[in-house]
Amino acid sequence: MRPHRDRLRAAAGWSAVAVTTVLACLWGFWGGIEAFHEGWYDRSLARNLGMTFVQYLGPMLVFALAGLAGVLAPRVGAAIHFTLAIGAAYFFRGAAPMVVYPFIVGPITLLGVAYAWGRPTNRRWESLPFASLPIATTTVSGAGPAWRVEHRLDDGDRGARHLTANGLDLTWAPAGPGWPDSGVSWDEAVRRCRFLDEEGTALADTPQDIWRLPTVEEAVRAQCRGGENAGGSWDGKASSYRQTPDKETPLWDPRSKVIYWWTATEVDAKTAYIVVYDGKVWPRPKSAYWGYLGFRAVKVPSPDLPR
Repeated sequence: MRPHRDRLRAAAGWSAVAVTTVLACLWGFWGGIEAFHEGWYDRSLARNLGMTFVQYLGPMLVFALAGLAGVLAPRVGAAIHFTLAIGAAYFFRGAAPMVVYPFIVGPITLLGVAYAWGRPTNRRWESLPFASLPIATTTVSGAGPAWRVEHRLDDGDRGARHLTANGLDLTWAPAGPGWPDSGVSWDEAVRRCRFLDEEGTALADTPQDIWRLPTVEEAVRAQCRGGENAGGSWDGKASSYRQTPDKETPLWDPRSKVIYWWTATEVDAKTAYIVVYDGKVWPRPKSAYWGYLGFRAVKVPSPDLPR
């Protein structure tokens, strides 16, 4: 009976290691990509690294370290998993219980039980996945995005830009109220465009109706990569490009946290399209107020005024 019990405990230990390793790798895959999609925009290397390890690689590190603790010190590892389960229940307290408990809280709790009851047959070999696979996954998934971010074009010009490629003839607002470095709702973006003065540097006391939000088609066709137009087109349902655009000048600010822009194209009374710097287009609630969802106003240049 004893050998059978030992085998069950070993199987429980190895199962916990396998599941935790998969979770850590999945979070590492996500973090390696998102760290260079949303993040890595600050001029400070220290802040970029801090954001990367805390915000994007934090979940991977938590699962990897919790699993390592479960192998080397089962009771400590179990306590960590139980604490994570309680934390998850609190963090997702507003979500549907039929999703949170069976798919998040429950599995983490079971992992804690498996580490508490299971016993490793070889701690060195059970520790190896946590020390290698999540790091390797993160490195592989983040290598391409890191190279792309490092080679982004940034000419330093945050002024108004007149772009005419790909059938467009629009002036894009300079940095300021018509091109903010923070998020606003769709209605607020529309309001600011209406009140923006001729130069695009201040909001007037009364509507000027000189500037507006770009349409989806205009935003897609304006996207750039490497100083050249990306050849974007919009068929009414999806965007396509000759080359994938990026968060570069003259259209985007590579040093801003904003990665989405509102467009003037509405889906319905409560929803409008947004465009991502990589060219994707998504419908989002007009009430969305995220720090990384901003806008850039446009106007049709007048031959009588500077462009």
